[in-house]
Amino acid sequence: MNKESGVLKAWEATIRKTQAAKKRANNFLGTMSVAHVDDDDDDSNDDKDNNGRHSGEIYHAERVLPNGDYYTGQWCDNFPHEHGKYLWTDGCMYVGEWHRGKTMGKGRFSWPSGATYEGEFKSGYMDGMGTYTGSNGDTYKGQWIMNLKHGNGVKNFANGDWYEGEWRRGLQEGQGRYQWKNGKHYVGEWKNGEICGKGTFVWTNGNRFEGYWENGLPKGHGSFKWVDGSFYVGNWSKDPSEQNGTYYPPESSPEANLEWDPQDVYNIDLCDCKICPGEKVSILPSQKKLAVWRSTKSGDGAKPRRVSVDGRVSVGIEKPMDRMRIWDGDESSDFVSRTPIEERDSEDDMLGLHNDDVIPRGVPKIPLKVPRKAKRQGETICKGHKNYELMLNLQLGIRHSVGRPAPAASLDLKSSAFDPKEKVWTKFPPEGSKYTPPHQSCEFKWKDYCPLVFRTLRKLFNVDPADYMISICGNDALRELSSPGKSGSFFYLTNDDRYMIKTIKKAEVKVLLRMLSAYYNHFRAFENTLVTKFYGLHCVKLTGTIQKKVRFIIMGNLFRSDYTIHRRFDLKGSSLGRTTDKPETEIDETTILKDLDLNFLFRLQKSWFQEFCRQIDRDCEFLEQERIMDYSLLVGLHFREISTAGDLIPSGTQSPTGDSEGDGVPRLSRADMDQLLLDPSRWASIKLGLNMPARVEKTIRRNDCEFQLIGEPTGEYYDVVMFFGIIDILQDYDISKKLEHVYKSIQYDPTSISAVDPRQYSKRFRDFIFNIFTDDT
Repeated sequence: MNKESGVLKAWEATIRKTQAAKKRANNFLGTMSVAHVDDDDDDSNDDKDNNGRHSGEIYHAERVLPNGDYYTGQWCDNFPHEHGKYLWTDGCMYVGEWHRGKTMGKGRFSWPSGATYEGEFKSGYMDGMGTYTGSNGDTYKGQWIMNLKHGNGVKNFANGDWYEGEWRRGLQEGQGRYQWKNGKHYVGEWKNGEICGKGTFVWTNGNRFEGYWENGLPKGHGSFKWVDGSFYVGNWSKDPSEQNGTYYPPESSPEANLEWDPQDVYNIDLCDCKICPGEKVSILPSQKKLAVWRSTKSGDGAKPRRVSVDGRVSVGIEKPMDRMRIWDGDESSDFVSRTPIEERDSEDDMLGLHNDDVIPRGVPKIPLKVPRKAKRQGETICKGHKNYELMLNLQLGIRHSVGRPAPAASLDLKSSAFDPKEKVWTKFPPEGSKYTPPHQSCEFKWKDYCPLVFRTLRKLFNVDPADYMISICGNDALRELSSPGKSGSFFYLTNDDRYMIKTIKKAEVKVLLRMLSAYYNHFRAFENTLVTKFYGLHCVKLTGTIQKKVRFIIMGNLFRSDYTIHRRFDLKGSSLGRTTDKPETEIDETTILKDLDLNFLFRLQKSWFQEFCRQIDRDCEFLEQERIMDYSLLVGLHFREISTAGDLIPSGTQSPTGDSEGDGVPRLSRADMDQLLLDPSRWASIKLGLNMPARVEKTIRRNDCEFQLIGEPTGEYYDVVMFFGIIDILQDYDISKKLEHVYKSIQYDPTSISAVDPRQYSKRFRDFIFNIFTDDT
């Protein structure tokens, strides 16, 4: 105890001396880093440090570091290792297990405010089971992933409220129970920290509401029940004009509660039931920097560099030439100790992208080149284009359909709304009519299929009707992609790239209408579904001598992003014909590559990978039940590090000149990632399959195996932003596909062809996808 007291006094004295020294240095010499320098260069034994210890030897050490930090505990190769205590000058402290300078295992982190976290750490992050006690008295005990509550946990708030249930990215999401200090409680579904979905609210007097909620308030179908047995059932909304229902009195007292107003639930009963926001962490453990020594000789006298507890190198204490000297290859330099692969500036640890094992597995490295840039996709449809009038018809019809007045739709639709016969025909004469404006195109008829369903789907997808109309029907013309797809369908893109319009066959219309009810319910049940989003199904019929019908569907464009999509893959898990027919010189950023062109494995952060696997299973089960096959996973990759020479830079390295992508494309910086952690609400910009930071591992196929679906991993990783989703879901296993299967099975291996039974297709697709996707552990 006396020894520890003496060490702490020495630590405090060092802080005072360090601050005074920095102040004098700033006054006389300008800003300088304060660091001990030992210029002795002993080459007699490279395997020993200045104290004669061998590399890799673990020993106990006490360090009062040049910046005033203090460490005591096990030490190995100039890093805290195994068990030790680290005190920062701002009062933060960590006591627990370490692995080569990173908090790893069980430990306790305390803040100067009095807040503490005790539990499991991984690569510098609170990750695993742990308990956080805030300075205001809040406590949380449960699961964590990368500094955020994620999984099952219990939180007791300082004001007396408590919550037990599921968490996701730091907020309540899933099933959970919240109880207020006054005894009221809610049990049910949550989303983004708010009551949302189906659940039950119980008041202290025994009254209860059972039904659907949105943004913390009753919304949709629900019932209010009194303890005397009376109840009110109907559609609920804070807007009185949307509120409607029926009151059922109790048999014992028919006059009870007749004066009750449903709006009292919003204005009186729930007004004091706010969800406590809790305390925000001021600084995260992964943001704390360690002042530790790093040198070629592992000597205690080498120059210090500050490293965060998740392994990131800080530039705050480096001299301007430090970064260049890392790359100059001078073995005599104290700063040169590792190859660029090993010297990791792993700003991506926040999303689980850090990995120490990046040494290639005996495969010679051939630098990957960024695909050549392509012109903007599509030909603008202007006057004189063969499909100019069709585009005008389409825009007139969309404007009419979306702009048509309609009552506010509930998400609970009647079965009649999904009837294939539920369609609306509208005639558009050139001179206009009572319901349509005059136009310059030929006369045509416009058909809306199941308009209420698609209107509600757009609401479910949070699509603003005005924005939707402007994207498709604004002054900017649509763009037609250069060639039709394999099915003969034509594709059109809106000018803002937000929506894609595809012409489809009558058979595909029938398939969608047949499965529309199941499709709608699937999206209501699974917010993170990867299945294509459909926004409208329409038909244009040209009148006169032509009598031509054009049916088309409006979909979301998966690759609409501020990021440049460098590589695109359409993946099915089959091998026959699954390679691009373009020569290498014609492949660019917009080329859709296929299964046999794939040269990467995709690595997602663990929690995202688990959610991905669950969702792929759900989506494939849905498609299998609807007898759908021949769908594929469309994947887009944006490579985050590209040299000026056009080479892709592997994860954890930089070009010698520090060059990276220079086209102004946004990328996640270290500051962005730290801000994401401090403000979990910003995680909303990252969704499953959208804007997902990840890593890909390069693979190489064997030359002796022509149809090897998955290449051999090389251990070479690249940081990417990923986009992916399931497309082409309107092909059912009809007679033509059955005949195709029989015909091709005679000539080829039946397992290699696309046309197979939906159950077999689903299994093969899942097996393939789960082999090329993995968690980044």
